[in-house]
Amino acid sequence: MSVHRDSQLDMFAKASSATAKARGPSHRRPSQPVVHSNEDMARALEESGNYRILRKLVARPIASVRQPGFSRLGVILDTETTGLNHRSDEIIEIGAVAFTFDDDGAIGDIVGIYGGLQQPSRSIPPDITRLTGITDAMVEGQLIDIRSLRTLIEPADLIIAHNAGFDRPFCEAFSTIFTGKAWACSVSEINWSARGFEGTKLGYLVGQAGYFHEGHRAVDDCHALLEILDREQRDGESPFTELYRASQRSRIRIFAEHSPFEMKDHLKARGYRWSDGSDGRLKSWWIEVGEEDLDDELSYLRSDIYRWAEAEPPIVRLTAFDRFKL
Repeated sequence: MSVHRDSQLDMFAKASSATAKARGPSHRRPSQPVVHSNEDMARALEESGNYRILRKLVARPIASVRQPGFSRLGVILDTETTGLNHRSDEIIEIGAVAFTFDDDGAIGDIVGIYGGLQQPSRSIPPDITRLTGITDAMVEGQLIDIRSLRTLIEPADLIIAHNAGFDRPFCEAFSTIFTGKAWACSVSEINWSARGFEGTKLGYLVGQAGYFHEGHRAVDDCHALLEILDREQRDGESPFTELYRASQRSRIRIFAEHSPFEMKDHLKARGYRWSDGSDGRLKSWWIEVGEEDLDDELSYLRSDIYRWAEAEPPIVRLTAFDRFKL
């Protein structure tokens, strides 16, 4: 038995040796994992159709040398405040990003940045802290540097705010450096819907453009808005080009003064807003339209609201120097 068992062992040993010789010596190295860049992985996920990727928005630096041909200066401005009323609430942060642009609305370089906090006369409300992340401790002893801010604002041809109707009254109440400047509103003076966006809030615009950023801090929001304004869309026309062109057109504010009370819902549905007279305007419903829409709007008021063909509601012509004021 032992001889037979040894013969079997010997047979398998020879077979194993022969197989090893046939395969040859093993010098193969362990396979190394393939390294993909973050962008490669993001692109692969996007191309699968199952994922949507948001890329972190990186702020542009201040240009060391300005590109020639961009002779105009714009300033994107954002404020954080203690509330919504410019008469009783206060600015606690201002952010500003100055950039060059040309007469066609093409953006050049960032040429200046300012961000500053200011301590208000009373504690910051908790809901404002939740929204902005700004605490009483952060603003304690802080003052906005008007001199630094002035170097950006005074030479500006246009100040842009994402809801200029909010920011302009606060800024003009804060300092005279904002008085007499031309303003543009990137909410109301750009047709975002026609550009495929589902909302006008900055967070929506940034997200739908494929980015994310640290929102609700003034300078960060300014940088984010600049990137969205400089995106080429719709036959190569950027949102800023549309905004700049709109800022150069005059608008007409029509006051439906003494309109019948029972017509208020009709006016509201058409886009009219109520003014109680406390801001210096007439106490009435009002709307702003372009010059090209003036005749149609007056016809509507005469036929549907006043029902009197000779009615002459008050109108005021506005430019970028007048719009969005107190």
